[in-house]
Amino acid sequence: IWEYLPYGPFADSESFSDWFAGCTGSADPLFFTLRDLEHDRVAGMMSYLSIVPANRSIEIGHIWFAPFLQKTRAATEAIFLSLRHAFDDLGYRRMEWKCNAMNKGSRAAALRFGFRHEGIFYRNVITKGRNRDTAWYSIIDEEWPAVRAGFEAWLEPANFDANGNQKAGLGGLIERERNL
Repeated sequence: IWEYLPYGPFADSESFSDWFAGCTGSADPLFFTLRDLEHDRVAGMMSYLSIVPANRSIEIGHIWFAPFLQKTRAATEAIFLSLRHAFDDLGYRRMEWKCNAMNKGSRAAALRFGFRHEGIFYRNVITKGRNRDTAWYSIIDEEWPAVRAGFEAWLEPANFDANGNQKAGLGGLIERERNL
């Protein structure tokens, strides 16, 4: 969870709780706690950041999911809900996803979620005492209807078999919608 994030791992739960409590007062990044409602437990966090209302541009980041949430339908739905809120409710025209260029999982997730790769910002930041190249991705408002339709098709109960396995992949559904 912590390898590519600029914070963590934490020595103990108290250190994490202290750090996490400090996030509650931040407006940018604006942090959200993800909860597993079925089991009433914290499941992770995400945020909006690099919030520029004048340009109607916003980033989703600081994403981490507890192991039990990773690679689940609920995790994908959490990403979808954050995208939908930014585009449909808040009226943003550009959503960004930035990650450590070495983080293959995050890069693959960005593409799966319909983001397009824009490039690499080399030696963009220093994190945990190391240079970090940052991979940049975006979804813009003209792309959003197709991306939204792909997510909605993927989330349909009919897209899952009796064991909860997907029938069609999200990335393929988004590409299908983009090509209509």
